[in-house]
Amino acid sequence: MITAVRARAEAFRADNLARLKALTPVRVVGDVIVIVGAILLDLWPGPWAENKASGWALVAFIAVYLVLLPVRHALPATAMVAGAAIPFGGPAAMVVLSYTAGRRIESWVKAVVSTTITFVVVVLLWDWDARPIDVDPVYAMLILITIFGVGVALPFLVGRYLAQREALVRAMQDREARMRGEQKLVSRQVRLRERSRIAQDMHDSLGHRLSLISVHAGALALDPSLGDKQREAIGVLRSAALTGMEELRAIIGVLRAEDGPDDDPATRTVESIDSLVGDARKAGVLVSLVRGGQAHPLPSRVSHAAYRVAQEGLTNAAKHAPGAAVQVTVKYEPDALVVEVRNNPARNGSSVREPGVGLIGLTERVRVAGGILHVGALPSGGFRIAAVLPYEETALPDEPEDEQDESESPRRIRKWAGVGSIAGASVVLAIIIGGFTYLGAQPVTDVVMQENLDKIQEGQLEADVLRLLPSGDELVIGDGDRTSDASPEPPGARCVYHVTDEQSYRDNGTRVVRFCFRDGKLVEKKIHVQRAGQ
Repeated sequence: MITAVRARAEAFRADNLARLKALTPVRVVGDVIVIVGAILLDLWPGPWAENKASGWALVAFIAVYLVLLPVRHALPATAMVAGAAIPFGGPAAMVVLSYTAGRRIESWVKAVVSTTITFVVVVLLWDWDARPIDVDPVYAMLILITIFGVGVALPFLVGRYLAQREALVRAMQDREARMRGEQKLVSRQVRLRERSRIAQDMHDSLGHRLSLISVHAGALALDPSLGDKQREAIGVLRSAALTGMEELRAIIGVLRAEDGPDDDPATRTVESIDSLVGDARKAGVLVSLVRGGQAHPLPSRVSHAAYRVAQEGLTNAAKHAPGAAVQVTVKYEPDALVVEVRNNPARNGSSVREPGVGLIGLTERVRVAGGILHVGALPSGGFRIAAVLPYEETALPDEPEDEQDESESPRRIRKWAGVGSIAGASVVLAIIIGGFTYLGAQPVTDVVMQENLDKIQEGQLEADVLRLLPSGDELVIGDGDRTSDASPEPPGARCVYHVTDEQSYRDNGTRVVRFCFRDGKLVEKKIHVQRAGQ
């Protein structure tokens, strides 16, 4: 448990150090602008400020913003939840915190949990007492969901979508670069294989024939019955055959040689590893060389492959683990040569990278030499490259079939990257739009239609009038009395109040109609404008 916590802490530290090193002046200036903009919008006298703080209280609020907003890069989920819990936190800061959390949180499980906790905090801290008495609780909850969706969920999903798209672009770029390198390597290997095949055919067929000519010519020169001229001609023939064999060997050597001066097997052998290690030490690499076993004669191809293993291992260690100690081992086992390069973890805490084109080419080189290459990370955090090479010359192996590496399946470029964020944003918008649409379609209260109001006249029977009126409860306007702005009711009459369907903003209130009944008949139909709160 302690080891796991320590490992996560080290990974957290390494990740944030890498982010600090990757900072550029443009990014720093952009972050400062975001922080200052959030402060100016959310805190008094900003346009979105709800808490009119001043003096030391305003200074304290600004200090909280100056701490919380930069911390969002290191602790995105914590900062988002804390922003929702701050009473004076404004919408600008919440949008920034949610957007950064969406971009920085990689695990979808952590993303769902963090947004759920944020929503619970918002619901618990929502001021339900401030809701007007005439606002339906369902409508109030929908308002809360709308605020959360616009201020938290949508910025979070936008940030997550952009992060996924950037990861997709990087993966495609890496894949394209790797494919270009592999294509070059494959083309080179095909060329080398074809040249080696031609060289082998020439050696097996033409070389054999020239050897027979030379042997027969030498045997024929010993015949005592031949004269001097015949012996001289036979000697010329034998000399031409020997010269042809020498030229054939030279041509075969050229065909089997790889491109470039650095691929010359004569100058890049297992014995040259000493000079390779010496050059690395001069360059400042902490490298040690360990040799073991009884030296054994090696074919040119094998010796050259051993040199390349040591060279590639030192190059990778210097590139990906600068400052780390490196050990090169060359050991002659009873049945094979083992060349190993291992390095300690990098001092800067950088993570181990995937094998690049260099290691892919090295794998092919060792395979052509008849050996096996092992590449991988060490439990201590370092890296190891080891090759097992045979002592005898081996025929070129067949090309391995392309197989799907199951271990790389989670790293494939996801075809549907970002679709989850788009779907989540669509769900949020659908809930908001659908909720308000539903509430908008529901009647706020039962009203008297104008056509029915025109049919109702004083003197009609009460039963006939009530059939034209809504059957629901009577109107309650705001938190006031619906009769406060009406004239006194007729003596001895029973009155009911309803809202008319024709309203006007110029009335600065609600038009209410009063129906008063006495002795089973309508004695009064009167309209007045009722002000809310009166």
